[in-house]
Amino acid sequence: MDKDLLSIQQVRDLVKKSKEAQKIYSEFSQEKIDKIVYEVSMEIRKYNEKLAKMAAEETGFGKWEDKVIKNKFASEGVYEYIKNMKTVGILKEENKVMEVGVPVGVIAGLIPSTNPTSTTIYKTLISLKSGNGIVVSPHPNAKKSIIETAKLLQEAATKAGAPEGLIGVIEIPSMEGTTALMKHKDIALILATGGEAMVKAAYSSGNPAIGVGPGNGPAFIERSADIKLAVKRILDSKTFDNGVICASEQSIIVEEIIKNDVVRELKNQGGYFLTREESGKLGKFILRANGTMNPQIVGKSPQVIADLAGITIPTGTRVLISEENTVSKTNPYSREKLAPILGFYVEKDWESACERSMEILYNEGKGHTLVLHTRNKDVIKAFALKKPVSRLLVNTPGALGGIGGSTNLAPALTLGCGAVGGSSTSDNITPMNLINIRRVACGVKEIEDIRPVKKSTSVELNGVEIEALIKKVLGEILKG
Repeated sequence: MDKDLLSIQQVRDLVKKSKEAQKIYSEFSQEKIDKIVYEVSMEIRKYNEKLAKMAAEETGFGKWEDKVIKNKFASEGVYEYIKNMKTVGILKEENKVMEVGVPVGVIAGLIPSTNPTSTTIYKTLISLKSGNGIVVSPHPNAKKSIIETAKLLQEAATKAGAPEGLIGVIEIPSMEGTTALMKHKDIALILATGGEAMVKAAYSSGNPAIGVGPGNGPAFIERSADIKLAVKRILDSKTFDNGVICASEQSIIVEEIIKNDVVRELKNQGGYFLTREESGKLGKFILRANGTMNPQIVGKSPQVIADLAGITIPTGTRVLISEENTVSKTNPYSREKLAPILGFYVEKDWESACERSMEILYNEGKGHTLVLHTRNKDVIKAFALKKPVSRLLVNTPGALGGIGGSTNLAPALTLGCGAVGGSSTSDNITPMNLINIRRVACGVKEIEDIRPVKKSTSVELNGVEIEALIKKVLGEILKG
């Protein structure tokens, strides 16, 4: 049979099984669900290193050592954050209103190749915690590691008492199969993490969707910042898993007065500033002819990227940097680069830097993330009030700060970009985004309390006034 037809049929079977299992699971108590989520978390964390190595070997993206950290973040960090959440049954009673958590049903979990195993763990855990089933759709370039992860999660959940079939995974992934999954009438919600085209397809599927737009977050180093520490954080972030996390920095903006200090520190910490000729060569390699990112650079080291572009860089280079003064769709350094490559902009003052960062974000990445390095609280407030982002990170690495690893944001590997970014939410996605809340409201007023009282047009008179009025009227009659 044709591969696409096999994929579509498998999707139908998986959704049917998950729906049947979820119907049973939706009746489970909070305590029973929590026990299953705990057991799954404890089991899957045993495979953090194995799955990281599988993902790195299969995709060729990033560093397996950093993927271990991401798996640990998903299996342990996410669990610790969600474990005490109330998600089903009575959530709270307040002011004569009772709120009841209701699972939405079956989740379509679209998994990217950049963070394959960690995203599978994360989406499965938050789906289970919220009383839902999930059908995982692997990116074809990472299908082995994603399928292996999903199967381990399936086994752990079933062993812990979850109905069989609650977690499904497409083992014959195809574009047609994923489309069928997104459009299936029994899919309650799509969690879409991946390329821009796929996210748009999720939103136009006819089913509710939570998607993530592209990241293109600039990092602004303001004059009051600790320059050495700011540079360290930026390079630590951009080199983490070779830059495949979408919240990682894509460009640096500095004030003119501190340019030389920042450049010197970047070079000291392993940044290599490309010549104009080298920038041109690499730039032609970053974008494909159709204007999209070249997958050959994704998650690769600076040395591999330099070799591919035909340029020579010093041994030990951590990040490739190109000084720029323009922003456009055709300037690759002003766009998202899921690799250790940074654009570098110099502006007169923080107000100009503020405008430049917005120009970069509106070019690509609006609604996602911006990073600010400063000690000036007034600058922080000014940026917070004006920037078209859902996450403004202050004095922290972008990659880990955005997902809640180095900040107190909700730990998540799906980051909403808000309406400005074409997303249905600006949240870091948690189980609370995967439930409906039924509200039971008791009456507190009668209709008479709501309907306005008509004012009387009659005039009330006392006894003396009435007697005087009668005499007056009689007097008028007698005169007549």
